[in-house]
Amino acid sequence: MPQDLPRLPLGAELERIAEQLRSLARAQDRLHDLYEAVLGRESDLPVVLRLIVDTAMELVGARYGALGVLNQSGEYLAQFIPAGLSEEERADLAKVDFPRGRGLLGHLTAHPEPLRVDDISGHPESAGFPPGHPPMRTLLGARVSIRGKTYGQLYVAERRDGRPFDHHDEDMIVALADAAGLAIDDARLYQQTRLDAEQFQRLLLPRLPDVRPFAAAAAYRPAITPRHLGGDWYDALLVPDRACAAVIGDVTGHDLHAAAAMAQIRNMLRALLYDQRTPPSIVLTHLDRSLQAITDNPLTTACLARIEPEAPGSWRLRWSTAGHPPPLLLTPDRRTRYLNAEPDLPLGVDTTKPRHDHAHPVPADATVIFFTDGLVEHHDHPLDDGLERLAALATEHAGLPLQDFVEALADHHPSDGHDDIAVLALRTPPA
Repeated sequence: MPQDLPRLPLGAELERIAEQLRSLARAQDRLHDLYEAVLGRESDLPVVLRLIVDTAMELVGARYGALGVLNQSGEYLAQFIPAGLSEEERADLAKVDFPRGRGLLGHLTAHPEPLRVDDISGHPESAGFPPGHPPMRTLLGARVSIRGKTYGQLYVAERRDGRPFDHHDEDMIVALADAAGLAIDDARLYQQTRLDAEQFQRLLLPRLPDVRPFAAAAAYRPAITPRHLGGDWYDALLVPDRACAAVIGDVTGHDLHAAAAMAQIRNMLRALLYDQRTPPSIVLTHLDRSLQAITDNPLTTACLARIEPEAPGSWRLRWSTAGHPPPLLLTPDRRTRYLNAEPDLPLGVDTTKPRHDHAHPVPADATVIFFTDGLVEHHDHPLDDGLERLAALATEHAGLPLQDFVEALADHHPSDGHDDIAVLALRTPPA
């Protein structure tokens, strides 16, 4: 075939079809992400909403997209998630009022059928665009409903090929809007379930008593997985010999059994601490044997410690570790040190094995930090990286009041969030 022949129109048409196929492939990837986000139960509602908009744009090759969420009464938009805007366009629109769903945006609220417009400015309900809004001529919208009630509206505007939206585009957006209602409903249930689990978990955790002259503070964060009831717990109390006892632990499992076992272990341990002025290793040994005798106790890690007076103005930490991460010491000059010691077996493994005590001096106005492994473990990083990051966080936030300090550690944790987080900090009296 001669090389100088002009390119046939068929070639352009084939290229357009190829681009549509590539767009559909990208849309399929978006749908897969959407299903993974909801079925995997690991995405918050805002993530799901944005995935819906991105998927709609890919499905029909649209330049712009948005999802409007109605308020409780269904009168106006309470939330608006746009996509496709440039940074400059976003900056311009940040100066104007939030869209409330009037004009064409509100059409779907009153009319349940899909909306397909070839000329926005010529539509009788068009209210125009605010300053800085990108020019738009074509629009396609569908209502998103959840359990028979309108949740919001899904919009796309301006096909990238310049053509108006057709009935095939409309069918895809309507189908996506129906699927979006199910995805949003699942995401909201996930969110509520997570809140319920967190509330239940917090009800099981103790309110720390007054431990003056020491100071104590704790923070708890649930795992990102719904219906996840963790076995993390902590406690601190003054004991009869002018010492302050602290414990942190983690019961294996993420269900009601683990939560109930956690509450039982915590209460038994508190009774043992009040009753005996014995080293932490002996207390853990008694606890392990008692649990074996009277309960079907799951595997449990724990760190039990006592801060005891030594000389005037100085203290000594004595602790015993049952397979638990080491305490972190933060001195008044903002130096950190992990109090590493060979850990003994977790509780519930073998009550015949001996347990050991460890000791380390603690200066006045120093902070000892106890934590569960959910604070530092990350699936994609070595444990040492998480421990190093935690030590850096402790130094960074050392100047905060103690409660704010533990909240900062819990909020900026280096872990992946797939396990519960518990943090307990004890501060010795100032000199």
